[in-house]
Amino acid sequence: MGSAVLGFAREVVNARTYGTRWEMDTFLAAATIPTILFGVFNGALVSALVPVFSEYLTAGKREEAYRLSSTVFNVLFVALSLLAVLGYFTAPYYVPLIAHGFPPPQIKVAVHMTRWLLPGIVTTSLAGVVSAMLNAQHRFTAGALQGAAINIVTIATVLMLDAKLGVFALVLGTVLGLIAQLLVQLPVVLLEGMYRPVIDPTHPGLKKIWVMLGPIIIGSAAGQIALFFDRFFASTLSPGYMAGMNYATKLVGFPLQIFAAAIAAVIFPLLARHFAASDRDAIRRSMVMGLRMVNFITIPSVCGLIVLAGPIVATLFERGNFQPTATQLCAGLLPYAAVGLVATAANMVLTRCCFACKETRWPVAASLATVALNVALSLFWLPTLGARGLLLANSVSQTVQAGLLFVLVRRLLNGLDARTLFVSAGRITACSGVMLAALHWIAALGAAPEATLVSRGWYLLGQLAIGALVFVGAAMIVRVEEMRIALRMILQKFERQVLSPSDSREAPIA
Repeated sequence: MGSAVLGFAREVVNARTYGTRWEMDTFLAAATIPTILFGVFNGALVSALVPVFSEYLTAGKREEAYRLSSTVFNVLFVALSLLAVLGYFTAPYYVPLIAHGFPPPQIKVAVHMTRWLLPGIVTTSLAGVVSAMLNAQHRFTAGALQGAAINIVTIATVLMLDAKLGVFALVLGTVLGLIAQLLVQLPVVLLEGMYRPVIDPTHPGLKKIWVMLGPIIIGSAAGQIALFFDRFFASTLSPGYMAGMNYATKLVGFPLQIFAAAIAAVIFPLLARHFAASDRDAIRRSMVMGLRMVNFITIPSVCGLIVLAGPIVATLFERGNFQPTATQLCAGLLPYAAVGLVATAANMVLTRCCFACKETRWPVAASLATVALNVALSLFWLPTLGARGLLLANSVSQTVQAGLLFVLVRRLLNGLDARTLFVSAGRITACSGVMLAALHWIAALGAAPEATLVSRGWYLLGQLAIGALVFVGAAMIVRVEEMRIALRMILQKFERQVLSPSDSREAPIA
């Protein structure tokens, strides 16, 4: 939650400083290739490393596990360093492919920004491997600090150096923040003796990772291709739309990062250990619980983001260079991004279940089909809906992918308690509908706050509080079990002598 709040603070600072001007569009285009490379390498390696690493830990072969992860870490450092050097010299050739709608002077700036960002590929990918090592042992604290590290460093750099460097203060802050993501985790790894300065090409675990890695790389690349086409299509729109899409996506990512990503991070090594122990019943129970809790958070979040799009954007961003026209732009885009939140969150859990069970081919096939659908829908909706069409294409394709993955997981686990899951989702949706009606009624009253941060903040807080109370009241009336489970888990965290996930060796979700 701290990382997500700081992430919001970073976006607020960026919005105040750069708004939806061409400089922000240029930065987002420049960050595309580093982001894609990070997503491919980091996502694929982590997804392949955790199950194999967990298998060695479950078998009591801790030294072998550390030797394997250290080998992956060291090989990745060498390979990505060479890739960053290659990317530096070839930037003038691949950046125009993404920013093809930009005028030549803007493309030149994007090339320069990309070169600055390339070192971040190395450190942030290594940070992902370290995080996988820690998470596989149910040590989550250091990994959870990554978001706080990059956000604090980026905010500080922008505030201190914007007057001298302009938008390049954001570029520099991002690079330093990516380096900080690795540095906050290294002390734990080194002090616990998890790192070995070796490259062991004969380690048997490498073959297991390699078998899983190929399909996962394709799947990760497919997911990143969707980002490429988003930026590719958005570069042809009027200046500001790429930045507006980014702000809308970050707002949707707030509940996603606080809750869904946390659930997925905890459940992945847990499922991998259950699979290593051949305990399919435990996997089924954990999957149903993980999906139920994801629905409990995301379904009401979608309703709130749609109804309160205007007040949320105005309260958080409208100041400095972020003018009322930018608020209208982002608020108009937010609902189209929000409708895919439930499916995106479910995909995070479903995909990790597949990888934990060492099934890689079918999730990759689903990912490729989803990307193809996304591109087709983007081409279809871009002429009429513009940026809204791009976001809607993302949401629809994510929903289709969630359906495909759910069917796959049911087959992998020889069944899943779908009835409990759908009944739970139906109750949560009904409660969210009541909340939606209440928020619509408040909006229909026509009350408008003054154009100040305090007035807007109190107005938004009041609406959120009323919406939350209505949802909780409805949930208690229809006996939504997730409400009771969430309250129980929260209370347990405040009980004395209850271990936190980072210290506990027991299953955090059962």
